[in-house]
Amino acid sequence: MAYVKPYCELCGKKHHPMQYENLQISLEDGIAVVTISREKALNALNSRTMEELQHFFGDAAHEIEGLKGIILTGAGEKAFVAGADITEFSGLSATDGMKLAKRGQDVFFLIEHFPKPVVASVNGFALGGGCELAMACHLRIAGEKAKFGQPEVNLGLIPGYGGTQRLIQYIGKTKAMELLMTADIIGAADAHQLGLVNYLVPSGAEIEKAKELIEKIATKAPFAIAKVIECVNAYYEEGVDGFWKEVDAFGECSGTEDFKEGAAAFVEKRKATFSGR
Repeated sequence: MAYVKPYCELCGKKHHPMQYENLQISLEDGIAVVTISREKALNALNSRTMEELQHFFGDAAHEIEGLKGIILTGAGEKAFVAGADITEFSGLSATDGMKLAKRGQDVFFLIEHFPKPVVASVNGFALGGGCELAMACHLRIAGEKAKFGQPEVNLGLIPGYGGTQRLIQYIGKTKAMELLMTADIIGAADAHQLGLVNYLVPSGAEIEKAKELIEKIATKAPFAIAKVIECVNAYYEEGVDGFWKEVDAFGECSGTEDFKEGAAAFVEKRKATFSGR
């Protein structure tokens, strides 16, 4: 039985202990790099990896002081995440399948709604659940060798972790329908042209570009960034009036010290120094 340390290695607090087996996490200058480390399995998402992602984004990451953002990537040069671990799918009943999909969606919602920028650094295959994981992140950087696709229909399945919904959001219904039904895999250049990824960079430069983006965002007001994430996500939430959400968030921002500092800096023609309050 693995020994579980009585504290979080990132923030030192005791209320959310967990020893990660499949995630490698480094923290430098306020940027956490989370590497899914199952290289022999092409970083496939098994139940343990999903549990660790749920714990990190749902608990541990919220306690990291001075966090600017998170970069999510995969170990090795072949894959970001090549998909869900199909070895765990054998014998699934309809009820089991629904529970599996719901659990995956719940985990990915934690990523999508995280209040700091989460950037996917895609260094290889991002297929099936891996493509869905990348799409749950706020931004995506693709290396030239990256490949994207939702090939679930080849197995008699469909995407279950939000792929049918998020792919439409990023590339539109027409092309999303084609990729979902043909199971075609597209290269990084096509993914960039379609709007699935924000930046296309040379292989090996993905992390550097992701850090550059996070550092740029970190110069802005943290509360305002969190509200941008909240309001953009609200556009796609059933039963939520995104326009009213924006009104409410604008009001909240107006009452912050950061707004006063930002306005003063604008008038005084200087760079604002935000405190996050």
